[in-house]
Amino acid sequence: MLRVVRIAGPATLVGVGFAALLVALAIGGGAAPQLLEDPGAVVRFGLPTSTMLVNLAASGMIGALGLVLFAIPPASAAYGRALDVAAGSAAVFTVAAAFTGFFSYLSVTARALSFDDTFSQGLGQFLTQIALGQAWLQTTLIGAVVTVLCFAVRNQTALFFVGLLAVASLIPMAQQGHAAGTTGHDAAITALGLHLIFAAAWLGGLAVIALISRQIETPKLVDIVTRYSSVALICFIVVAASGYVSAELRIGSLDRLLTPYGLLVLVKVGALIALGVFGALHRRFVIKKLGDTGRRRHFWWLIVAELAFMGIASGFAAALARTATPVPETVPATQTAAEILTGSPLPPELTTANFLTQWNFDLIWILVCGFGIVFYLMGVLRLRRRGDRWPWYRTVLWIAGLLMLFYVTNGGLNVYEKYLFSMHMFGHMTLSMAVPLLLVPAGPVTLALRAIRKRDDGTRGMREWILLAVHSRAATVIANPIVAGVLFATSLVAFYYTPLFRWATEDHIGHEWMIVHFLIVGYLFVQALIGIDPVPYKLPYPFRLLLLLATMAFHAFFGLALMSGTGLLLADWFGATGRDWGVSAIEDQQAGGGIAWSIGEIPTFILALVVAIQWSRSDKKETKRRDRNADRTGEAELGEYNAMLEKLAARDGR
Repeated sequence: MLRVVRIAGPATLVGVGFAALLVALAIGGGAAPQLLEDPGAVVRFGLPTSTMLVNLAASGMIGALGLVLFAIPPASAAYGRALDVAAGSAAVFTVAAAFTGFFSYLSVTARALSFDDTFSQGLGQFLTQIALGQAWLQTTLIGAVVTVLCFAVRNQTALFFVGLLAVASLIPMAQQGHAAGTTGHDAAITALGLHLIFAAAWLGGLAVIALISRQIETPKLVDIVTRYSSVALICFIVVAASGYVSAELRIGSLDRLLTPYGLLVLVKVGALIALGVFGALHRRFVIKKLGDTGRRRHFWWLIVAELAFMGIASGFAAALARTATPVPETVPATQTAAEILTGSPLPPELTTANFLTQWNFDLIWILVCGFGIVFYLMGVLRLRRRGDRWPWYRTVLWIAGLLMLFYVTNGGLNVYEKYLFSMHMFGHMTLSMAVPLLLVPAGPVTLALRAIRKRDDGTRGMREWILLAVHSRAATVIANPIVAGVLFATSLVAFYYTPLFRWATEDHIGHEWMIVHFLIVGYLFVQALIGIDPVPYKLPYPFRLLLLLATMAFHAFFGLALMSGTGLLLADWFGATGRDWGVSAIEDQQAGGGIAWSIGEIPTFILALVVAIQWSRSDKKETKRRDRNADRTGEAELGEYNAMLEKLAARDGR
């Protein structure tokens, strides 16, 4: 009976998914014949079907790699079976992505399949020159690479990078989702990307557990399911938040929920709520009962039901991509210069009130800051329950740093940085100097290593991965104080005077990369100066001050160069937004140089002060250590030193 249930679980996911897809297409009209240039029934049904196969295969690929990296012991038979599932899913993903790109071409052009040169040339142009075709070509190629790597790679560290590549395969899909080219484009990309990645990890992890369970003994199965349950809770939160953002962008108001698109969204919401209930049952009752009795019957029936609702959600998600949204997604006939460049209307004039009240929310950093605060507090609470102490001021600094990061990535700075270089520079200096100045003294790595439980079954949890990262060769290089200082200083020139600046300004992915880059480089530099977390090498305090002064001098020269410069950086962007308020673009850029020079001096002074205080405390600790050693040994070191001087004097006398 249990064998039938194990087979029925993944089969239920696929079968219910396809049934839900057909129902959703009928409700939303996603496969209805088009009035003009209809591509035919094969394309109308084939495109959403292949899209759903892409989503399901991506789930198997990412879910299997996630379990291999974080949950399954490498020495077990289930480890190899999970990698086989990942490789097979990646192969299906590659083929399904290729078919989706092909069907997309037929849907866009409404051309009949033929084998002449005109058809092949048109398909080649679509895949290499049109954004939609390029996205599916990139997805197919990445899927093919992941397939080969899943067969060839068995080293767990190398598999981590294979997992990152598997996640990256979903990014081109996210960039071509609904709302591309309309207001809310960046928010739509973020929400869809998060939705795809975390839904894949959630769905795929459960399906893979069902497939490989036969190779897992019950005690190990309890451990694996417990670890998966923790990840599933995070996935549930992210999927719910990203789904809400996507629905709000595409529906707009509550009265549009009764449209075909709105009805499909309501069904997905119902499936998500049911999955949340199943997850709560897993965490509260089923896992405990499985561990106490060893019987898997109730556990498997719950998995089958959970996979059925995941199939419903998957089918309706694929149909939603083909359903017209209540909010029109066509580009308006007339657009302002700001809308053409940024996809959003020009914000109101920059005043103190507008700076404090205008918001442009970025879901990625809302979640990062929220999870960062929650996990840190959970770590502190675990230490206190164990009887260990953790300084309160570190907790205050961590929360303050993440709240500052939240405002920089969601508040007035994120509103005006696309139109004012000065606001961009203000955000840059805050990310690279002010935020790390609060986060580094909080000692997050030290807290994680003390609070997270050590594993003894050969798997790598967060503690093991953090230790591996800290002691890796790459960390040894980039955490070196000299290297960190060089990266911090030269990244200014490398960013603002290369195409990276344009990429980060025009492309949303580039913008997110810019935030991560500034944050990491600043964190490494501050860590090299005042960090308490473990690093391979720390400079003596006098050299730390010299490093700080040298780096800040480079910052000052950069700021002065901008202040005195007469050439506008990205003139076709900052000089073409149609801004009719504030100073001119070149004056604003010169003001940005002043910000880089002047505001950067405040964190510099604080850093120098903290280094001096740590230096003084270190000298006091060393003095006390020597005094205790002298009391304990009867000043043996001093006696040996005096004896040595006497011998030298006697030798000189002779």
